[in-house]
Formats: sequence, C-alpha cells, structure tokens
Amino acid sequence: MDRSLSGWLNGFIGVLIFSGSLPATRLAVIGFDPLFLTVARGTIAGLLSLLLLLAFRQKRPQSSEIFSLVIVALGCVVGFPLLTALALQHISSAHSVVFIGLLPLATAIFGVIRGGERPKLAFWAFAILGSLLVTGFALARGGTAASIGLSFGDWLMLAAIIVCGLGYAEGAALSKRLGGWQVICWALVISLPVMLVGALALMPETFVGVGGSAYAGLAYVSLFSMLIGFIFWYRGLAQGGTATVGQLQLIQPFFGLALAALLLGEQVTSSMFIVTLGVILCVAAAKRFAR
Repeated sequence: MDRSLSGWLNGFIGVLIFSGSLPATRLAVIGFDPLFLTVARGTIAGLLSLLLLLAFRQKRPQSSEIFSLVIVALGCVVGFPLLTALALQHISSAHSVVFIGLLPLATAIFGVIRGGERPKLAFWAFAILGSLLVTGFALARGGTAASIGLSFGDWLMLAAIIVCGLGYAEGAALSKRLGGWQVICWALVISLPVMLVGALALMPETFVGVGGSAYAGLAYVSLFSMLIGFIFWYRGLAQGGTATVGQLQLIQPFFGLALAALLLGEQVTSSMFIVTLGVILCVAAAKRFAR
C-alpha cells in the first residue's frame, strides 16, 4: 500500500477512536474527580505500555529523544486529559466538541514549527475553511456560549487544544525515528511514576455510588484514548505528514456528536451530514495542496 494512503488510513482509524474520548470523559467525570481520572487513566495506560515495551524488547530512547517524549507526555498524557476533564465539569460534551474543530489547525501550525513541514498557501486556506465549517456548525447547534464571551470551560478547552496540537506534532516527528506505538508507550512510561503516585494519593476512600457508565468511560479513555488510538494516529501522521493527515481531525467532531447522541441522548440533525460533506471536501483539498 502507498505510504501516503496508509498514513490516511491509520489516521482515520485514530480519529474514529479519538471521537469517543470527550463523550467517554463526560461519562467518567460524573463518577470520578477530574484529577483522579487523569492520573488513573495515565496509570492504567502506562502499565500496559510498560508491558508492551518489555514484551517486544524495545530499546530505550536516546537521550536526544527524551525532551520530545516529555513534550508528548505533557501535551497528550497530562495536559489534554486533565484540561478536558476539568472543562467537562463546566460545559457539555457537545459544547466541547466545538473546539476539536480547531485541533487540525493547531496540529498543522505546530507541525510547521516543530516538524519543519511547509504546506502550500492553498492548504492553509482549506484548513482554515474546514475549521470554520466545524466551528460554525457547532455554534449554530447551540454548542457554545454566545458572543458574550468565553466561559471558564471554554478557556480550558482552548488550552487543551493548544497542548494537544503540540503533543501531536512532536509525537509525529519523533515517530519517524522511534516508531508510532513506541512514542506513545515511552511517553506513558515516562509519566507513569507521577501518575501512579497521583492515583494512589487521590484515590477515593470509597467507590460506592460510582455508576457503571463512569467505569466504562474510564476504561475507554484509558485503553483507547490514551494508548490504542495513538498507535494508529502517530503512525498515520508519520507516514502521511502531520499537517496533511492532521486535517482528518476535522471529521472528528461529527463522530463525536453522533456518539454524544447515542450515549448522552443529544439530538442529531440532517444538517450534520451536509456539513460533514463540506468538511470532507476541505480535507481532500487540503491533502491535494499539502506538499
């Protein structure tokens, strides 16, 4: 299979998996404190990552790669999970999906800054157009506060998008040398000591009253959002280019809204599919002018 096509396929699978992250986090914070949720999901994924690295006898990262792994850890293991969990105590899952429409642009910008990629001007035009389509659609659905200003939850989501975009771009650049699944696994292992101590310190005195949906949300974000999704995502970014494949994230909000409708009972309208078509066209155009 062509390397670029393989990159898009892996990236698409990663996007599908990530689409469930915010709805699952929303379910999890109903039963768990956001701080505990962050360290618990990091601990579970970190222990699994350690087992994978040992089982496949992966060599340790070079000293020159540690800094990049720390950036990935801060952005994807700590920053995005914590900030979104805090934000979802103040805003709904559908509201938070608005900001995911800005993630492809953030990833592309950091891909240029950290990865040295140089997309054409037309790429930026379609990337911005796609982001505007996603954001405008969510705004029209009442997914965010009106023009009176950003709420505290909005600011938390904006911060989450920035750190996540940096983590995505840094991990994609490192994946070309270290391997996609190895990057996220080593980032999780680097974070494991802090996460494990935090989980033990913040563990609730009792889990009585925590519903099954909260446990399901914790399981999803620990296994899929923190580990399995990144295996496909970083491989896709490394194969097809951070700025290019990163535009697939424009589709993620629509999958997220669909899952929110199924899990949280939100209404899904036909306009969702119409705008999705427009976003797909923007993704295709961005791919055409990415190099």
